[in-house]
Amino acid sequence: MPKFLQQRWHGYYTVWAFMLMLLLVIIVTRYNWPLGIISLILVAALCYLLLKAEMRYRKNLLEYINGLSFRVKRVEGEAISALPFGIVLYGEDKAVEWNNRYVCKIFGQKTLVGMSLQELFPSLTSVLNEKKEGHKDGHREGSKDGSKQIHTEIKIGESHFHLMLNLEERLIYLYDITEMVALREKYEAEKLALGIIMMDNLDEAAQGMDDQQRTTLIAKVTAEITEWARQYGVYLRRLSSDRYLMMLNYQSLQELEKSRFVILDEVREMTAELKVPMTLSIGLGFGSESITELGELAQSSLDMALGRGGDQAAVKAGQRLSFYGGKSNAVEKRTRVRARVIAHALRDLMQESDKVLIMGHKMPDMDVIGASIGVLKAAQMYNVEAYIVLPGRNPSIDRMMDQVQKDEKLFERFISPEQALALLGPHSLLVIVDTHKASMTMEPKLVQNASRVVVVDHHRRGEEFINDAVLVYMEPYASSASELVTELLQYIHEKVQLTPMEATMLLAGITVDTKHFALHTGSRTFEAAGFLRRSGADTIQIQRMLKQDLQEYLAKSEVIKHAKMVYDHIALAVTEPGTVIPQLLIAQAADTLLNMTDVVASFVISERPDGLISISARSLGRMNVQVVMERLGGGGHLTNAAVQLKGTVEEAEQKLLEVLSQIEEKEGLFE
Repeated sequence: MPKFLQQRWHGYYTVWAFMLMLLLVIIVTRYNWPLGIISLILVAALCYLLLKAEMRYRKNLLEYINGLSFRVKRVEGEAISALPFGIVLYGEDKAVEWNNRYVCKIFGQKTLVGMSLQELFPSLTSVLNEKKEGHKDGHREGSKDGSKQIHTEIKIGESHFHLMLNLEERLIYLYDITEMVALREKYEAEKLALGIIMMDNLDEAAQGMDDQQRTTLIAKVTAEITEWARQYGVYLRRLSSDRYLMMLNYQSLQELEKSRFVILDEVREMTAELKVPMTLSIGLGFGSESITELGELAQSSLDMALGRGGDQAAVKAGQRLSFYGGKSNAVEKRTRVRARVIAHALRDLMQESDKVLIMGHKMPDMDVIGASIGVLKAAQMYNVEAYIVLPGRNPSIDRMMDQVQKDEKLFERFISPEQALALLGPHSLLVIVDTHKASMTMEPKLVQNASRVVVVDHHRRGEEFINDAVLVYMEPYASSASELVTELLQYIHEKVQLTPMEATMLLAGITVDTKHFALHTGSRTFEAAGFLRRSGADTIQIQRMLKQDLQEYLAKSEVIKHAKMVYDHIALAVTEPGTVIPQLLIAQAADTLLNMTDVVASFVISERPDGLISISARSLGRMNVQVVMERLGGGGHLTNAAVQLKGTVEEAEQKLLEVLSQIEEKEGLFE
């Protein structure tokens, strides 16, 4: 502060002092007027001097303030231009009106005045055109003082900047955050991921080998895995003869995903000369700060890979679940010991329950009805009240239900979902067959309200799963749910006696899902069929149930007429817009196309009666149609899958072709 401000003595004290002096002058004048006049002259002189001093002070103050204002304005302009962050003012025409020198350095130009924001900041165009919707494109809005601000990150050249846009003032701030972005990327790249590698068919591949040959095989595969881990910067630790622990960072995980886990193919090809080639299953977990949770994610991913048939990698990163591999068909590896253990556990659960409710997936097929009747028989053998949930008929089970209706005792066990909800109690047991997804069941509310749930399914495990089930019997190596239930029946009771009707329904379920024992069949499939045939299953009756109506056959032929070949070996049939075909006919058309020469896989797209667009996919094993359908939101098996979409058949065809193109580009469509 200047000295004249510090030295000035001012305030109301001066006024009071003059008032006191005037009063004294008046008193002195009353007693001695010559002395009073002299005093008055002295007071007037003092007042004049003080007034002059005040005027001089105000003049100096004004000069000081003006000088200071000039200096502040000059320094302010210099400071704004030299600030270590950019400032841009733009007009209503979205053109730059003023910018400081820092922005010029960023863009390497002398001035930006007159240039459009679209040219400088292309990502901000949509924000400026639709101010209210800027946050929808990943921009963050808001400010402490209530003004409209948008925050985002942009990249200019090799540098990263935090951009703050003030919409009301049409003002843009740019902060250099290159170092922070580099640190953030380094932090993300070094995040820990855990994984488990498992030789999922070691016993099958080493069958018939002596100890030395088995050890040599394991050493050979271990060397291949170790070299692969070293190449991708993965720390590998052996847990047992067929399991390994993986520790890696996110950067290595990304490289593994880009390579699509080539180790799966390398190990399979390396052991191709064996009767059963060795395959691996890999489960990886990422995205959690907790080591314990990462371990659980890795184990869950491994279970998912094994549940889908093995020979694949499953990566669970937060909410994202990705699958790689899965090109080879599932090798049958379930044992009769497991079937017996599951059967005894199911028997105990049934005996502890007052009611057993059996339910399959929406739009049930013969496999659902056959498996449900088998589970019903198991409950009845232990005198437990049991019911099968069926919301209504559909063309694929009409003939089957006509046969069931002839057996009054059996038919009266079929109830609606509403009746099932009314019967469901705290001690009830819900058995779900032929699906493991709650959303795919006939009545998802039953799954939510049931205290105990059992899952019996033969499909490859998907991302959605009933995790709180008390008993899960999932075998993707089985041909059908009816086959699994048939095996359980042989162990659930010492003397199981199926009626010809029950045996016929179970065999019908196996026949439909195997396409008359042509697909998905293993040795256990024929053993189950033999048991059912001995129990009185009528194959002629099954043929009657599977007979096609002439009109349906003509409709299927009309679908096949639209077929075309894509990628040389894929048959694609798309019906004309407005053509409505039942799901069963769509699936049958896909099966028929698969029988044509040079056709490795078939896809049929058509509108269903419920308004959804259905895609049925079939293959002979050289192509994994399950992966294709999963990318569209569906699922199924390696050789049999489907999806239902909203929209038009043209849109569904376009989506399918895009997925096929992506798979062909990254890894190839055919084995």
